[in-house]
Amino acid sequence: MTPREIVGELDRYIVGQDAAKRAVAVAIRNRWRRQQLPEELRKDITPKNIIMIGPTGVGKTEIARRLAQLVGAPFLKVEATKYTEVGYHGRDVESMVRDLTEMAIGMVKQEHRILVETKAKERVNDRLLDLLLPQSGSVDSDNEEEKQRHERTRDKMRARLEAGELEDKPVELQVDQKVVPVQIFSNLGMEQMDVDLQSMFERIMPRQAQQRQIPVREARRILIEQETEALIDRQVVTEKAVELAENSGIIFVDELDKICGPPSTHGPDVSRQGVQRDLLPVVEGTTVNTRYGPVRTDHVLFIAAGAFHNSKPSDLMPELQGRFPIRVELTDLNRDDFLRILTEPKHALTKQYAELLKTEGLSLEFTRDGIEALADIAFEVNRTVQNIGARRLSTILERVLEDVSFEGSDMADKRVRIDGGYVRERIGEILQKEDLSKFIL
Repeated sequence: MTPREIVGELDRYIVGQDAAKRAVAVAIRNRWRRQQLPEELRKDITPKNIIMIGPTGVGKTEIARRLAQLVGAPFLKVEATKYTEVGYHGRDVESMVRDLTEMAIGMVKQEHRILVETKAKERVNDRLLDLLLPQSGSVDSDNEEEKQRHERTRDKMRARLEAGELEDKPVELQVDQKVVPVQIFSNLGMEQMDVDLQSMFERIMPRQAQQRQIPVREARRILIEQETEALIDRQVVTEKAVELAENSGIIFVDELDKICGPPSTHGPDVSRQGVQRDLLPVVEGTTVNTRYGPVRTDHVLFIAAGAFHNSKPSDLMPELQGRFPIRVELTDLNRDDFLRILTEPKHALTKQYAELLKTEGLSLEFTRDGIEALADIAFEVNRTVQNIGARRLSTILERVLEDVSFEGSDMADKRVRIDGGYVRERIGEILQKEDLSKFIL
């Protein structure tokens, strides 16, 4: 996709923030441009990482979430606050690269599943016929007449199976019970161990097989899973996934401002400077050992985001600042932005509530002055109480529609009109009491 197409797609779901959309669109397009270059030059072109700066609720995380759906590349969103310095209780920073590789494995495996799907279904039909005609293995190969009679029976059964006439017929299938070993090393900072303990335990512990009577439709699902796994070449999947993660992987690091600030004056500085020090080599390029082999991060794109209320990007370590050369500031939302959020996006909040209540046979209509009242109240509460951005709209809408949501299934009049008067009637009293509005809105 071209940068203009990416921005156009993001515009369908996110209001405003053009600078941030343009920055991520160019960064994504540069991944494609790099792939078109000669191998020698390609190695020296590193991605230009981005920091998105802006208050909560203005679209930083939503841009990342929608971007993940647009790009055909491994995309991982992580919270910077869940990592701790190596040696302390918690997750080490390198685990984000392992998680990215796992996502790449899942993507490549899904592509291969589609490629082998037809062959897997043919094999499943043969296995189902064997289950439906258990005597097929005892046919005398020297008796031509008996062989022909058996083939005719099998063809008739295949036709019925493909027509869906045997979906409820029970068959006896041997199902492997997966044994989950006790996770001895859970949450003990042992993630850097490159030994796949889970697989090791599975190989050591005997597989428990259970004979079950299940309908054909359920047996087909289990058999398709088994046959697909058997047809997929795991080595090819691993090689492609590692290459995909290294050259096209994107990691979105949210809440970067929470690990930003002056170093601690007492005790071990586990959650700030320590995490930054561990993050630095991963961002600038290092090799991380995973269960699928070493993965290099030189060409992984990092997009960071943070509100930076109590700190600023210059409070980051200078070395880490230099690894994020592009900085984009997202603006506060005003009244007009709230109006657009309620009406323009493909799945705007008003449309979501209308569709939810439509399942009860209820017709929910938002008038223009009703939407304007919602936008006015959201903007005013953000200005006077606490600015939480677009999330304020969800709080107000829940309050306005509380009675309709509760009584909707029992209402005689299945048409509800949300106008300005209706909104102020539900919210007005709370707005007048400032102390109350802090807790409810």
